[in-house]
Amino acid sequence: MSLSEPASPSNPTGSINAAPNFETGTPFPPVPDRPEPPITAAQKIAAPKKPIRLHSLDALRGFDMFWIMGGAGLIHALTAYLDWDSLHAINNQLHHMEWDGFTFYDMIFPLFLFIAGAAMPFSLTNRLNRGEEKNKLMRHVIQRGFILVILGIIYNNGLFKTEFGDMRFPSVLGRIGMAYMFAGLIVLNTNLRGQIICFVGILLGYWASMAWLPLPSHVAGDLSMNGSLAGYFDSRLIPGRLHKVVHDPEGLFSTIPAISTALLGALTGYFLSPESRRLQPWMKAVCLALAGTALLWLGKFWDPYFPINKNLWSSSFVVYVGGWSLIFLSFFYLVIDVFGFKKWAILFTVIGLNPILIYMAPKFINFSYTANAVFGGLAKFFPTDLKPVIMVTAALMIKWLLLYFLYRKKVFLKI
Repeated sequence: MSLSEPASPSNPTGSINAAPNFETGTPFPPVPDRPEPPITAAQKIAAPKKPIRLHSLDALRGFDMFWIMGGAGLIHALTAYLDWDSLHAINNQLHHMEWDGFTFYDMIFPLFLFIAGAAMPFSLTNRLNRGEEKNKLMRHVIQRGFILVILGIIYNNGLFKTEFGDMRFPSVLGRIGMAYMFAGLIVLNTNLRGQIICFVGILLGYWASMAWLPLPSHVAGDLSMNGSLAGYFDSRLIPGRLHKVVHDPEGLFSTIPAISTALLGALTGYFLSPESRRLQPWMKAVCLALAGTALLWLGKFWDPYFPINKNLWSSSFVVYVGGWSLIFLSFFYLVIDVFGFKKWAILFTVIGLNPILIYMAPKFINFSYTANAVFGGLAKFFPTDLKPVIMVTAALMIKWLLLYFLYRKKVFLKI
């Protein structure tokens, strides 16, 4: 069957595809519009899509890791040498609270977990756009979680160096792995409303259990190190030793609210993703700052009833540190991704793209030895009390140069 039109002098055959008369310049007859065939789901999946990445997340992650890889040590050394009041004020923020309360250093760990959650909508969406099945992504999330748990055990105990009874199984990496895993499974299997319900439900459920759940030899509502419900469960469920004998700040029970920290990050990542198009980018930064301020007030309001406590990862701690995380991200997002000022962030970006590597590296590489070998001779020409500042700076610089070299070679440790 063919389409045709009435015969005419310029088209004697009546065929719609008749050749033009090049001598007279008669053009092709107009071809009627035909509807485009529908694009199948398979074609949509197969269509290449440019991965979306927030540079501000990499820079903020690097800023976070900077303090762990030597930034805090540099402030300690400078404070001891200069003895300035302003440095003492900063230095006081670079120590963990013994129990209740909050310092800047207490937010290093949850900020990292928040950023890991914020990257979920981008990383998982990119992989879905490449055609990966959800079940495969779920397996990847679970696998990544358990790899981090194993790396955490190695970080604490070395490889086959510690007797089983003396091993410490809870770890920073282990908590990141478990919280990331459960948050990732929630993100993959629920919609936005479900994630909000899980976020709030975990925080309220954890508070209720810590405040009102009575158990043998445990008084309901005891939030002390010796009597908390978290310590009660950890001392009975975790083999080996606990970090604080009767309590472990990275224990099993207090990992439950850490899932909410990652979920808050995931909700934030969705808000910043292209799928959320209701606001201009600069307005999103303003909203993050306002939401962060609101969470700070909520955390302070909750504090008398469930104290802000990193060791217990209390619900008020999740809310309070989440507020600070949103405020920090709003600044980095506004400056880097909205205004486009990216060059200054290279200092932190090279760290943020290899965070697990630089966290694990000091367990296997003696950076202080290298710093002394390279700069130890030079340090002799400076006053003795300045030498700690020089050596800490040297070790920090060597770590950064290693990461910069890997960055230039595009070598990144991925799990």
